[in-house]
Amino acid sequence: MSIYNSIGQQYSKTRVPDIRIINKLIDLLNLPKGSIIADIGAGTGGYSLALANKGFIVNAIEPSLVMQNQALKHPQVKWFASYAENLPLPNKSVDGVLSILAIHHFTHLEKAFQEMQRIIRDGAIVLLSFDIRFAQKIWLYDYFPFLWKDALQFLPLHEQVNLIKSTTKRCVEAIPLLLPHDVSDLFAAAAWRRPELYLQPEVRAGISSFALGNQDLIEQGVKLLAVDLNSGKWSKKYGDIHDLTEIDLGYRFIRATLVS
Repeated sequence: MSIYNSIGQQYSKTRVPDIRIINKLIDLLNLPKGSIIADIGAGTGGYSLALANKGFIVNAIEPSLVMQNQALKHPQVKWFASYAENLPLPNKSVDGVLSILAIHHFTHLEKAFQEMQRIIRDGAIVLLSFDIRFAQKIWLYDYFPFLWKDALQFLPLHEQVNLIKSTTKRCVEAIPLLLPHDVSDLFAAAAWRRPELYLQPEVRAGISSFALGNQDLIEQGVKLLAVDLNSGKWSKKYGDIHDLTEIDLGYRFIRATLVS
């Protein structure tokens, strides 16, 4: 996650928490207000702040001080500079655990899940993850094929689920996140119906796969996309996507709960 010291300079400007994702996270956590939640890989704290505003107490764990320094202060959010594999929290000290689009950056997934299990009491562990194998191969991957190729290297969903099961001894379920066309949190495929957003350097800078990718290939894709948008070629070839209001691009909530 230290990569965000270099790529996360303006992260909070484009990665604005989406209220529908916030509400789904709260639904999946199923905890009363006042509960203590650990947000692992909290980034600039957008979701931590949103949960605090909903009445929860949040321990935000984020190793990048560049990211932490962009966070808005809140009396119910306490920050810790540390990694998922070594959480600076006591055993059974939180009621719920969140990790939002972060586990693909963890260096040792099994250790991270062990740490989540160590710090939680009886509540749920809720992750937002992805598996590109469930995604529709939309126009985005024609212009930026490396996004598809790179995502295939991440653990398949069933392996993520099985690893959480074996590590935490919990019941694990995966719930699809159908992406609305106007998601405010501009992660990798969030602008699936707004191609012009990928022309903006600040949007790409907030997406790790763009920020860390081959910049020559990215510039080629950006130039081609700009030309096709200006000429109308993009609309002619892909314009039908505007008929959709939501789409499955492989994003999944994963919830791990105690076996009853």
